Amino acid sequence: MTTQTPTHVIVLFGGESAEHDVSCVTAAHVLRALDPHKYRISAIGITREGKWNLATQAMADLNRGPNHVGPKLSTEGEPTSISVVVGEARDGAQTVVFPLLHGPLGEDGTIQGLLELANIAFVGTGVLGSAVSMDKGVAKQVLHANSIPQPNYVSLRESHVNDASLKHAIETLGLPLFVKPANMGSSVGVSKAKSAEELKAAAAKALQYDEWIVIEEAISGREIEVAVLGNDVARASTPGEIIPGNEFYDYEDKYITDGAKLLVPADLTADEVEAVQKLAIVIFHTLRAEGMARVDFFYEKNGRGFLCNEINTIPGFTPISMYPKLWQASGLSYGELLDELIELAIERHSRRRRNTAR
Repeated sequence: MTTQTPTHVIVLFGGESAEHDVSCVTAAHVLRALDPHKYRISAIGITREGKWNLATQAMADLNRGPNHVGPKLSTEGEPTSISVVVGEARDGAQTVVFPLLHGPLGEDGTIQGLLELANIAFVGTGVLGSAVSMDKGVAKQVLHANSIPQPNYVSLRESHVNDASLKHAIETLGLPLFVKPANMGSSVGVSKAKSAEELKAAAAKALQYDEWIVIEEAISGREIEVAVLGNDVARASTPGEIIPGNEFYDYEDKYITDGAKLLVPADLTADEVEAVQKLAIVIFHTLRAEGMARVDFFYEKNGRGFLCNEINTIPGFTPISMYPKLWQASGLSYGELLDELIELAIERHSRRRRNTAR
């Protein structure tokens, strides 16, 4: 009887973006949860300077047992090359890269493009969907073109950020306002502005992270999140609700203090649950997401209803992250979730190979 060669899963983490630390924490959680009897597991860390290293300490810890993996992986280790990362295993095993690179140069289609060129399967959304979803300004334009409800906004390039354009944003959207870098996640660079002076400072802060910024109206509503899983056919999780510990759900709330309350399931009626799940799947497909995504909403119960805030194609997998919590509440354990994501990666890769002329 022949024994099936285990799938080789490469956890890719770290990166050059401001979300480097978040990625290292997320990767540790994923590494601990992957089944070593089912997969041959490698970990590759990308330093803040862009150097690729085999995460030797993390792999040594994993060999001692998943519980020995620390809470945050180090990107230091034995230097490696991209060819080692993306090359097929010598024994012919199926290789799947699990990119956990939050933010620019990881979540924005860059790594996805590299893996597509190398003809290797990877977890999550492809080049187009990753790039569009990462850029909040472009994503909002696509959602608007498809009549998907969302908060009112203004998108500005750095060269167009001046007193006149910021004044126009206030006149158009009112105060207070939220200002975000277009290409960033985990609430990095996000500020709430309650005056013209604060708006100017918030824009300057956001421009430290990207040359495009998004200015949004402040919504007085509940924050509802839905996890989506699938490829051309997708399903939505039980919705959850976030009650921020700070003035808004910021980086500190998400990764440091655990001050926010995550209510799973959200207190919604059956009709409201069905409505937000359907809308989440529509958004998932509209923005060409695949594999996984978390879709975030504001809910104006007596106003405009569910408004799409944003989509995250590589959502956090830390112990306090919403994405795995939502699937756990929907009957899918953490290990089962990782298994399905890997299966979806293999299915998508096989399908794209069939549909791509060589």
